Amino acid sequence: MKVAIVKYNAGNIRSVVNALNRLGVCPSVTDRPEELLSADRVLFPGQGEAFTTMQYLKEHRLDSLICSLRQPVLGICIGQQLMCRHSEEGDTECLGIFDTDVIRFRPTRHEEKVPHMGWNRLRNMENDLFHGCEEGVFAYFVHSYYVPVNPCTAAVCDYIEPFSAALHKDNFYATQFHPEKSGDTGERILQNFLDLKV
Repeated sequence: MKVAIVKYNAGNIRSVVNALNRLGVCPSVTDRPEELLSADRVLFPGQGEAFTTMQYLKEHRLDSLICSLRQPVLGICIGQQLMCRHSEEGDTECLGIFDTDVIRFRPTRHEEKVPHMGWNRLRNMENDLFHGCEEGVFAYFVHSYYVPVNPCTAAVCDYIEPFSAALHKDNFYATQFHPEKSGDTGERILQNFLDLKV
């Protein structure tokens, strides 16, 4: 299986490479259109800031390329947020794959810290991405912005209010949490992504 990771100006791609290596996969990290289009699976991970990252994607024509992909695509963290319509972070127009906006957490109590960072439970995981995962499993999050629950929500997490821990539409999947940092659960989710029927 040919697996490609989108190469762009976002951090934390190395940990995704290492997680895939543990599953016996050696992905290519590339921004070359022919490699991304011909891959069996594409991952769009990273940590970063929405506005500058979208600028980079547009300058390198990766925005239209990502939207044109027809194989299974998995966005992770900033990847999930950039696959939405608009982000409050930098008032950024994003890729628009998911018809929903990205909003900053607004704490209502002193103990509600932003960013949401650490382990939290997943629920309502009604998607092939979570095959074999029990309700309430923990995943690892680091984010200040979130996607509200919407018709594309594939899993929910609760922090300040319920939000989309994962999204799914057609061949596009996304997680706000980091499966590559989520232990056995994250490894299972990555394997499920690789095993998706197409």
